[in-house]
This record gives sequence, structure tokens and C-alpha cells, in this order.
Amino acid sequence: MASNSCSGVPKWERKTRLFLCIFGLFLSFYALHVEISRERDPEYRAMCDLGDSVSCSKVFTSRWGRGFGLVQFFFAKDSVLNQPNSLLGIIFYTLQLALGQSVSSRAAFLLVLASWVSMAGSLYLAGVLAFILGDFCVVCVSTYVVNFLLLFTNLKRRTGLEAVKKKTG
Repeated sequence: MASNSCSGVPKWERKTRLFLCIFGLFLSFYALHVEISRERDPEYRAMCDLGDSVSCSKVFTSRWGRGFGLVQFFFAKDSVLNQPNSLLGIIFYTLQLALGQSVSSRAAFLLVLASWVSMAGSLYLAGVLAFILGDFCVVCVSTYVVNFLLLFTNLKRRTGLEAVKKKTG
């Protein structure tokens, strides 16, 4: 594994993280735009609406498009805590970018933890997409792939940092 000599972070990691986070942010902002546009105009047709069973706007405006479809069981549907999943994605990718600037083992742990949480959310939402909504959402599936690749990236980073720590510790 090629890594920065003193930090243990793989050389490819920073550029990969930057690309994945920017792409994730783009997808999340686009999803938020589609949801807001569809709420304002029910006739709005997004670029990702390719057919009856391939419709991201149908997914984003479903109950599972906010708070993973779970928050509304604990708080009112219009509660400030029941935010669009895309907003959670914006927070997640921003956090990944910010924490990725640190080479501390604590930051590496938080990156991996956040990635595992995002994977759990991705798997849950993929199940909702396939088995409840019966839809295919290009934007959603793209975010699942980005989340998986970020998990892989974060695990490689943590492994590299731990190896350096063992050598110097």
C-alpha cells in the first residue's frame, strides 16, 4: 500500500475522498432541489424521472424521503427533526470532507463509524426502494455506491494510520 511516509494515509486517499464527497454533495443537493421543486409543483418532472418505476422524485417525496421514514413515528410529520434524507447526506459528506483533513486516530475512527452508519442507512433505504416502493432511483443508488466507496476509503485510511502507530509506538 503506497502511503504518505509520515502519516500512514494512502496517497490516493485524499483525492478519492474529495471526489467522492463532492459527488455525494452534488447528488444530495440535486435530491433536495428535486424534492423542493416537486413539493412546489406536483407536475415537476426531474431529469432522473425516467418512467413510472424509475422515478427519483417519487422516492424523494415519499414518506421514506424524510427522516428515513422513521422520524415521523416519534415526532410530527412537519417537525424540524423530520428533515429530508438529502439534507442528512449534505451533512454527512461535509463531515467526511472536514474529518478527512485530520490524520488523528480519533478522526479515522469517526470517519469509519459514520461510514458504517451511512451503509446501514443505505441498505435500509435500498430495501425500501426495492421491496416497498418498487422503484429504481438512479440518484439513490448512486449515493449508496458513494457511501460504500467512502467506507472502503475510510477503512484503508484507518488501517494505514494503525500500521504507522504500531511501527512508532
